[in-house]
Amino acid sequence: MTLGRIHSVESFGTVDGPGIRYIAFMQGCLMRCQYCHNRDTWDLDGGKETSVDEIMSQVITYQPFLEASGGGITASGGEAILQAQFVSELFKACKNKGIHTCLDTNGFVRKYEPVIDELLDNTDLVLLDIKQMDDAKHIELTKVSNHRTLQFAQYLTKRNIKTWIRYVVVAGFTEDVESAIALADFIKPMSNVEKVELLPYHPLGEHKWQAFGETYTLAHISPPSNEIMQKIQQVFVDRGINATF
Repeated sequence: MTLGRIHSVESFGTVDGPGIRYIAFMQGCLMRCQYCHNRDTWDLDGGKETSVDEIMSQVITYQPFLEASGGGITASGGEAILQAQFVSELFKACKNKGIHTCLDTNGFVRKYEPVIDELLDNTDLVLLDIKQMDDAKHIELTKVSNHRTLQFAQYLTKRNIKTWIRYVVVAGFTEDVESAIALADFIKPMSNVEKVELLPYHPLGEHKWQAFGETYTLAHISPPSNEIMQKIQQVFVDRGINATF
């Protein structure tokens, strides 16, 4: 029996996929995003070991509410793909019950093993975070290259997996038009991408960094104005891409 390391769950999520969603926040992440609001999910050995049956016993109790809203289950994190085998088995169990499945991921796939395809076979929707198209800026922001994320985006297109792109708008990294143009031009040919979700930066995770005795380097940054969000949105709209915030 495959066990997964779960950081926490949310039974009434409304921002991580369509409808009302049961969200399993998986433990562990290899990116070190400066604005991460789930700093406590990074440790690969943290969280609570949980079985698919344990999660399903909870999900089933919420199924009427999930279905009535057009929702389902979302595996988030941390980084869910680091526990691909567990999430694949969880999603397969959900599909057997007719529950919509959503994978919230940064796309940091190291090896395209069969389990990745098994996971995608049971995934109805992918929420793919693309942090920055410029690799140098991406490394500054996350401490890792964007190569694997962009390769995964292309793989999702090859597999024709329904995808929403998520893009955090933060001063100094992604609120400039040039960065938005680069992303829009990258995803424009991808027929599987339904929309882009523009997420305004917020510092709500700062207290978690402080709890670890670490400096939250973006504490001086303010959330983007509505005018800036509209400017970024227009870049995508001008290219025929649905973009919301």
